[in-house]
Amino acid sequence: MSAAVTPRHAGHTAGLMRSIYLPRTADALAFAMSTYGIPLLVLASTGSAALTGAAFALEWIPRLAAFGWAGSVVDRRGAAVVFHLASLGRALALAAGAVLLYLHPSGAVAGATVMVLAATTGVLTEFSYIAAETAGAAAGRRAGTRAHRVQAVLLGIDQTATLAGPALAGVLLLAGPPPMLAVITVLSLLAALLALRTPPSPVAPARAPKGRSGSGLLAGWRTIRSLPALGWLVTGLTLSNLATGLLQAAGPVIVVEHFGQSTTAVGLVWSAAAAATLLSVTICRFAIDRLGLWPVGAACATLASLAALAAAQAPDYLSYLVLVAVLMAADGGMTVVLRTLRSRLIPPEQFGSTLSATILILLLPLPVAGVLTALTPPDALGHVITACAALQALGLFYAFARLRTGPALRT
Repeated sequence: MSAAVTPRHAGHTAGLMRSIYLPRTADALAFAMSTYGIPLLVLASTGSAALTGAAFALEWIPRLAAFGWAGSVVDRRGAAVVFHLASLGRALALAAGAVLLYLHPSGAVAGATVMVLAATTGVLTEFSYIAAETAGAAAGRRAGTRAHRVQAVLLGIDQTATLAGPALAGVLLLAGPPPMLAVITVLSLLAALLALRTPPSPVAPARAPKGRSGSGLLAGWRTIRSLPALGWLVTGLTLSNLATGLLQAAGPVIVVEHFGQSTTAVGLVWSAAAAATLLSVTICRFAIDRLGLWPVGAACATLASLAALAAAQAPDYLSYLVLVAVLMAADGGMTVVLRTLRSRLIPPEQFGSTLSATILILLLPLPVAGVLTALTPPDALGHVITACAALQALGLFYAFARLRTGPALRT
């Protein structure tokens, strides 16, 4: 029997590799490189800390605006079609940007090009991400009892891309903006071509109301308000994301201008953070089994608050890198707690809309962080980060203090 089953399982894995894992890998790497590389590109092309922060905001504001719309389009058109078109559109935008920056490496044209790239890639990346998530969920349902294995592989792909993408973008930027954009273009084009192998997902009936995404987010918001434990945790993590988002948006300015490092060093910070997060998530899963949700979540919240406060006063690059890695590792532990709590509390029939609303709320601080970076003089960034870290500490302390008295985080 086992000899007959093994080839079937091997064939199923090979099919997933071609239709799901390979497209997701190419798209995730392009996602990570563009998200972290575009602000570096802005700083390298313009030398402006304000424009670097503005570019970070321009990456995230359109993503937030497109969040509900992207989900609605994927539901109506199918994940494979949207995945292909979004990746192809990103490849074309990046290729045009590479040509323009090759012809105009500095000046007004270069500045306008990189800012438009930030907004354009932000929107298209959101569409490809939602489509890839939908395709992965559909693959998990088709896998039946092996669904957890599919999701584990997809999570590993995302974390590995986050680990490699920032460092790769920083290294390529040493050769100039066009080479970095060319590599992301190739990855996006590869994702678009591989998406043609992705199995079509079910689509909503054509008569489905087009205002569905907005009403879904509203329903999700009502569900969050009806679940106090989930609401407190989301509130604390949202305030925490303001501090981590500010460190991410201001990272190029802090590392390059304050510590005098190269753009590669900026990418190494977030690659180290991704490696620490991957390790933290693994450790926290076992720790929660032994200690429960609240002790692990409270410990991660304390560690994140202390690391953010210390990172704002870091005396050198190495200590800054270590503190940011510790902060993001602790944030990863809190994310495990959030995911577990969501699965426990949210009614199955309201899970999709509540998940969308939760993610949207958690992402809102990111464009705010970009605006703060753009409006703050480089010499004052440390004070702003300290203030946001203090707000993070207060928010997390209050959230976990409220959660301590309730049954939601008991295992």
